[in-house]
Amino acid sequence: MTALTGRGRAPSGAALSADEFRSVFRGHPAGVAVVALRDGGRPVGFTATSVISVSAEPPLLAFSLATSSSSWPAVARARTVAVSFLAADQADLSARFATSGIDRFAGGGWHSLGSGEPVVDGAAAWVRARVVERTPVGSSHLVTLQAVAHHVAGDASPLVFHDRGYHRLGGTTRV
Repeated sequence: MTALTGRGRAPSGAALSADEFRSVFRGHPAGVAVVALRDGGRPVGFTATSVISVSAEPPLLAFSLATSSSSWPAVARARTVAVSFLAADQADLSARFATSGIDRFAGGGWHSLGSGEPVVDGAAAWVRARVVERTPVGSSHLVTLQAVAHHVAGDASPLVFHDRGYHRLGGTTRV
């Protein structure tokens, strides 16, 4: 007999449902970023909590994006993107870039790098990157990037997403 560990199912080899899987990640805090690019001269961007560091040498990062996303066709064509890591006071901007069916750039709060990629004004940091690989994984793609330029804005506190809400970290939250 297999014992349950915490709430949930006993390991049986059966995959979790999408709702069960989401419930796990609701408890896992994630940094919030906006991934942006130029596609045919127009800016395209979306909020991502799936950005990860992959390797320091070479400097690689990655994010996942659902193939059904309205941004996927542009990402599928992109050669470069910019990833803006949002600061704690940018929850409204994150929500705007997560909203479907609107012009996410119309509200301002961004500028273009000399190379054309949009970055978020006031972000805690940004990375300009070259797309290295797009790997289909389930109903999404894992997009691997090589960092080619960056900016870090001093001591800005990051925006964090946890349990369907935004949070901020500060010096007093350190354990």
